[in-house]
Amino acid sequence: MKIGNIELDSPFVVSPMAGMTDTAFRRLVKRQGGCGLVVSEMVSSEGLVRGIDRTLEYAEYTEEERPVSIQIFGGEPAKMAEAARVVEAMGANIVDVNMGCPVPKIAKHHAGCSLMREPHHAAEIIAAMTKAVKIPVTVKMRKGWDDGEVNAPELAKRVEGAGASAIAVHGRTAQQSYSGFADWDVVAGIARSVSIPVFGSGDCIEPEDIVTRMQSGVSGVFVGRGVLRNPWILAQARDLMAGRPARQITDEDRGRFLLDYMALLQAEQKGEQDGFRHLVAQSTPPRAEASKERWVVNKLRALCTWYTKGFDGGAQFRIGVNSAKSVAEVEELIAGFFFKSVGTNL
Repeated sequence: MKIGNIELDSPFVVSPMAGMTDTAFRRLVKRQGGCGLVVSEMVSSEGLVRGIDRTLEYAEYTEEERPVSIQIFGGEPAKMAEAARVVEAMGANIVDVNMGCPVPKIAKHHAGCSLMREPHHAAEIIAAMTKAVKIPVTVKMRKGWDDGEVNAPELAKRVEGAGASAIAVHGRTAQQSYSGFADWDVVAGIARSVSIPVFGSGDCIEPEDIVTRMQSGVSGVFVGRGVLRNPWILAQARDLMAGRPARQITDEDRGRFLLDYMALLQAEQKGEQDGFRHLVAQSTPPRAEASKERWVVNKLRALCTWYTKGFDGGAQFRIGVNSAKSVAEVEELIAGFFFKSVGTNL
């Protein structure tokens, strides 16, 4: 399938999740197979235009991740258009607009899901961006603001008319946040009502869930929390779609993923990444070694909150990771938890 002129070899996408889907995680998911597109963590249009180092870090990516989409947020058409130009100049394949974030600190600035309450203004943003860049402009939205404002079908048509190349719809309202269940009937209805690709999102925890949702008429599926729990879920769904049994993932596979993730994070901190698009100014003071190690451990803590959910002994493992002070301690915990049957010689 295609988004504009960008061809995807799979309809399955790693959904952007703040603080979670960094470049290291996206690369490792991509290596497992079945992933047609990765989307960056949410990036401030204001920060991009001003060249703020912390903002630019969120937009960094590697060539291995292509095709890659950079997701931006903001509420001013001119500023969003300028940010789209920055994204295009960075070499990204797609620029995505966040109209689905329910977090108050984003929504109160006329960005994220609050844009759904102003469909005309939202369409103006997309129109300004599509005039400013040649790469595809896409939109990620929710079902609506709340059950009294379910306007995703209207907004989808407006942004299509403004030039959007694809839409992703999460089947929950902003008020729901991540509670309750996603409404895939609304998502399927939108897919039938527009001529551009529509991706659905919400409640895809098992590979079978993804396959079932593909039967609703969507062009593809964005997977968020499901891929944090199981980075192989997209590859397994691809297996099922091809009529093959879903590949089996061992405890050792899961342990190796975490070790590889830490290795990539450490290499990133040392500036040893091949093909890495470094956007942060070279004048930025490097992190101290202790700070680098603490950053890597904190990233593992965040991922393991999801990664070991539901596993026997998972709670105790997470307590251990949350108490760890060094990468070596985390590696030892991983060895003991995931490699028990094969020893600890990693």
